[in-house]
Amino acid sequence: MTHSDLSAVGFLVLDTLCAHADEMPPRGGATFVDQMTMTVAGTAGATALDCAMLGLKVKVAAEVGCDPMGDWLLSAMQSAGIDTSLVGRSPSLQTAMSMLPIAKDGARSAFFVPGTSNSFTLDDAGIEAACDASIVHLGGTGLLANFDGAPSLKLLKRAKELGRTTVFDLILANEETVRLVEPLLPYIDYFVPSIEESRAMAGGGTPAEVAGWFKARGVKNAVITLEGDGVWVDPENAAAFQLPAHRIDVIDTTGCGDSFTAGIITGLSKGWELHQCARFANTVAAHVARGLGSQGILKDFESVMAAMESWPLKELEAAQ
Repeated sequence: MTHSDLSAVGFLVLDTLCAHADEMPPRGGATFVDQMTMTVAGTAGATALDCAMLGLKVKVAAEVGCDPMGDWLLSAMQSAGIDTSLVGRSPSLQTAMSMLPIAKDGARSAFFVPGTSNSFTLDDAGIEAACDASIVHLGGTGLLANFDGAPSLKLLKRAKELGRTTVFDLILANEETVRLVEPLLPYIDYFVPSIEESRAMAGGGTPAEVAGWFKARGVKNAVITLEGDGVWVDPENAAAFQLPAHRIDVIDTTGCGDSFTAGIITGLSKGWELHQCARFANTVAAHVARGLGSQGILKDFESVMAAMESWPLKELEAAQ
């Protein structure tokens, strides 16, 4: 019996955002915007907080600095009921942090300090503690300098030895990321990348071709997000399918992928079939896209369930 529903391991960052900003302010001047915020973000951090908001018992394994940004992240996660006992604190590096001007179409650009994302790692005891959860999610490969490679492989191998369900996502993937990711693939039950990231690693192709590329290398279920076009899902033991996204007014796409992963994890924790998990995940991501930052207007499980049945969907177009 595990002590948590989810253990989210890896990339945790403090995002500061403003909307809307299509251009840089004039040198020495200022641009007035409608709103600013800061959020718990990152491929592990945002997914963890979203899952906690959706009712899961969550722990996070990551690292922050001994600075006000780290204090704020820890406070925000703890306020949501997240176990932060596996979050280390670096005395020498600042907390990973981004500044994100959000354009009127919801697209984002970033100024980014990697900081403690470079120093995070887990020893054997930390890996054992991180695997004390029904679902183990590794997020952020490619931005985890000390944890990428052998430590990540050790985590996922141990998780599978213990019978855990493993979920995986990455960030800023390119063709160089393949060498880090490929050894992990046989130990991944649910791989949830974007179409851009997966194409960069697989060398291009349609969503079906890309999903097949990863499954041929060991991934059991490939769940590929298609930005505003929904998701392509290639399950382990069923026919592949595509689901459309909701028809919404997009405010900000920051954290949509992380929240989608949170939706998949939440559905898995409830024992749903993958089709229902993906429907729910689409609606979670729509809640994030309708607000500023990695949590957007997300509130709780019940409101997402209601929206899943009532919010309109786009017309389904064949994924290219």
